Amino acid sequence: MISVGLALRLQAAGVRWQPTRGDRFVLPHRDMDEEVFVLSDLSVETHEIGSTTVLGFNGAVEWALDAVELHEAVWLPTEGQLRGLLAGTFVRLEAEDSRYTVALRVAGQEIRIEAADAVEAYGLALLHLVTGEPIATSS
Repeated sequence: MISVGLALRLQAAGVRWQPTRGDRFVLPHRDMDEEVFVLSDLSVETHEIGSTTVLGFNGAVEWALDAVELHEAVWLPTEGQLRGLLAGTFVRLEAEDSRYTVALRVAGQEIRIEAADAVEAYGLALLHLVTGEPIATSS
């Protein structure tokens, strides 16, 4: 999963989110920074009853946060969503020695961005496309 720090950088750089079912997001600065939410039509939770696991279907979650504005949420795009946003600039993903490199082609030049995992590499590549700034690789 993309780090919240990188997701915040992408949001600040202007990457916009059109929420769809299955998207993940966080609500930072509300004492729940570690909680990841998923957009869903119906909330389903697992419950252990004795030695049996059951799926509990809930129509609406009764909770103190009835609604939040979209700008308060920080989207955590998936690897596929990030690759899609790279569009025609994406050339390939390489894996070597526990590092991942995304290669892009921009204005005829190949740009390589490395990170400790694939989704971070995709996110850093998108950040580079949006801001144009050189991206230091993450560890």
